[in-house]
Amino acid sequence: MPDYSTPPPPERYELRLYVAGQTPRSLAAFANLREICETHLKGQYSIEVIDLQENPQLAAGDQIVAIPTLIRKLPTPIKK
Repeated sequence: MPDYSTPPPPERYELRLYVAGQTPRSLAAFANLREICETHLKGQYSIEVIDLQENPQLAAGDQIVAIPTLIRKLPTPIKK
């Protein structure tokens, strides 16, 4: 019989935000994402910002065709 007395650990959301430099759109995307996460996922998330101007080769690996783009990192497959 399962033990229901201990709640399962909270799910952790690992998010990856692809941007191109520090443009107004990129900064707004990050600010909006952070505000949403703080409101709904407090303490259960991490955000990795990837600047495609510095690392353009990373766009191909996650099939990024438009920016800013947000993906949730999962073991497999990646959800967009």
